Amino acid sequence: MSSTYQTSVSFSGSSHTGSYTSSLPPNEDYFSIDDILSSDQRVPCQFELPIYRLGFLDPSTSNEHLESGTKLELPFWLAKVLCTRKKLIVSVELPKAFREGQRDILSADAKVVDLYKLGPFYYSLGVKLLCFDHLERGDLSKSLLEAFLNRFRLIMDTSQHAYQSSTTALTAKLDETERKLFVVGQKAMADFENWERGLSHKIHTSSIVRNSRKRKRDEVEK
Repeated sequence: MSSTYQTSVSFSGSSHTGSYTSSLPPNEDYFSIDDILSSDQRVPCQFELPIYRLGFLDPSTSNEHLESGTKLELPFWLAKVLCTRKKLIVSVELPKAFREGQRDILSADAKVVDLYKLGPFYYSLGVKLLCFDHLERGDLSKSLLEAFLNRFRLIMDTSQHAYQSSTTALTAKLDETERKLFVVGQKAMADFENWERGLSHKIHTSSIVRNSRKRKRDEVEK
């Protein structure tokens, strides 16, 4: 996505305001906490080149350097940078939660799978993994879409029948994307019921006015 930011910079008392366009990769949101957290999820990598003086990153060896062929789990954001350079530094493998065995389980019955246990940002990380030139990329893309579609109706139905009760147990198996959808479903049902009872168009006193009136009453009582 491309985003345009307005910048204001001061030099020796003068202010210059301008704009520049910053191109962010698809499916990345600079201002999203969820995007930051999902980008920090670790993915299995193999170093294709020796990396000097970083042997301490591998707790299984006492070598000073990382040898070619070393396998480590790196945060997605770092793996992506090292994998997409002109000179390939690491190759990335799919995490266990996205491999064929797990995809088969999702295909069999996605509704019963504990997606949060597989990863709190399952869909977000899965979409990010599509940026790698992997042989299973097409199958992964299809699996993510089918799993989301198969679980979507159940999530919305459940959210609209339980919007006044505790939802902890109902959302325990949902990933963060699905939990947001669950909240949207609850709010939609609450708004609909308010509309049916004629409460949606009532004008309520502003909290600022209420607080002001309360302060005045307190002053009079004193």
